[in-house]
Amino acid sequence: MKGKLAVLALSAAMFFGMAYAAHADQSCVAANCHAKIIANKFVHGPTAAFECEDCHTAIKGKKHKFSLVAKGADLCYQCHSKKNTMAHVHGPVASGDCTACHSPHSSPFKFQLRAEGSDLCFQCHDDNKIKQKYVHGPAAAGECIACHDPHTSPNKYQLIAAGNALCFTCHVDKKAELAKVKEIHPPVADRCTNCHSPHGSPYKYQLLLPPPDLCFKCHKDKKEYISKVKVQHKPIEMKWSCVNCHDPHGSNFEPLLKKGGADLCLMCHDKQLGNLINMKAWLDANPDKHGPVRKGDCTACHNPHGSNHFRILRGRFPRDFYTSYSTAKYGLCFKCHNKDLAVEQFTTTLTGFRNGDVNLHYVHVNRSPKGRTCRACHEVHAGKQPFHIRERVPFGKLSYPIHFTETKNGGHCVVGCHVPRGFDRVNPVKNR
Repeated sequence: MKGKLAVLALSAAMFFGMAYAAHADQSCVAANCHAKIIANKFVHGPTAAFECEDCHTAIKGKKHKFSLVAKGADLCYQCHSKKNTMAHVHGPVASGDCTACHSPHSSPFKFQLRAEGSDLCFQCHDDNKIKQKYVHGPAAAGECIACHDPHTSPNKYQLIAAGNALCFTCHVDKKAELAKVKEIHPPVADRCTNCHSPHGSPYKYQLLLPPPDLCFKCHKDKKEYISKVKVQHKPIEMKWSCVNCHDPHGSNFEPLLKKGGADLCLMCHDKQLGNLINMKAWLDANPDKHGPVRKGDCTACHNPHGSNHFRILRGRFPRDFYTSYSTAKYGLCFKCHNKDLAVEQFTTTLTGFRNGDVNLHYVHVNRSPKGRTCRACHEVHAGKQPFHIRERVPFGKLSYPIHFTETKNGGHCVVGCHVPRGFDRVNPVKNR
C-alpha cells in the first residue's frame, strides 16, 4: 500500500511539474512580455508549443536574462538536419547564420522567412538582375528557388541541377526538339547560359547580346569577313541577323540552317524584293534550270554572308550587257564551266555550241566593243527553252524575242539580234 502511494505521489509531482513548466514557458508570450513573437501566421515549432527552453536557458542570478543552448547553426541542427553538407553552400548557411533568412520565432511568411520570394534574396544580392527589359520568368516571379537551392547543392551557385538539365526542367519542348536534330549548336550543347542570361537582359530572350554581336563573340572570322565585303546579304542587316537563316539551337541541316538548300533562300525570295523578281514563282514557271539551281544549291554562285561582287556572287561576272571578253571577267562561271570555252575561234572539243568547228561562243563574246555576256542569251537561274536560253533579250528599255529549237546535232535560232540562223556540229549550216 505504501508503495502504491509513493508511485501516485511521484506521478502527481511529475504532472504538476510539467504543467508548471508549460505555464512558465507560456508566460514568456504573455501580453506584457513577448506576445509579438507568436503574432504571425507561421510560428516556429518550439515557439508554437511554448517550448522556449528548447533554445533558451536562464542565466543564473540574472532575472529575465537568457542565453542560447548552442551557438549559430549548431542550435538549429539540434532538431534540423544539417544544410551544409554539399560542395556548394549558401553564404549564410556556411557561416552558420540561419537567422539571416529565417525568424527563429514566427513570420508572416512560410518557413518563418524574413521576407517573401526574391525580396529576401535581395536583402543581400543586387536586384539589378530583374531591373532589365527582359527578365527570365522565374526571376520575374520572384521564384529564385525554382533554380537555386537556398541551403546547399552539389552544383555551383547552389543550382538545383547542373547545366542544361536545369533549363530542361521547364523548357521540355526545347529538350525534345534538340533530341530530334542531327546537329546541335556547340554553345547549346555546352550550356544555355553561353548565350542567355538566366536572370535578365536588355535583349529579347534574355540574350547576352543582340545578334549578330552575340554570334560574333565566337564567329570572329565571319565578323571580319562581313565587315570587309562591299555587298552584304540583306538578312544580316535585318533584325535578328544570323538567326534569319540559322537556327541558334539545332538543326537537321548544316550549318544549322533552318531549311536545306534552295528551300531556305525561298523563305524570303518567294516575293518581289525591290528590283529582284519573285524567284520562287520564276523557278516554278521555268523547268529548264541551271545546274546549281537544279541541285538546290544557291550558294554555288552566291555567298550568303556577303561578297565584293554584285548580287553577292562568289566570283567575277560582268554587270553590263555588253563588255569586251576576257576569261578573268567570268571567274564565277569558270568555277564549273571550261575556262577555255570561248578562247579558241575554232574547236571540236571545247563547246557543243559550234557550227562545224566554228566556236559560236567565241563569235558571240568576242565582239568589239559589244561582246555579249553569258546572260545575254542564257537565263542564269532557269528558263523554258533548252540550255535555259532566254525567251527575250533585254536591250535598254526594249527586249527582243528568242525562239530556239534544238536539233540532233545543233539548233536553230530566231532572234531580234540577227537574221534566223542555225548550227550543226556535224554538217555545218551555211547561214546568210
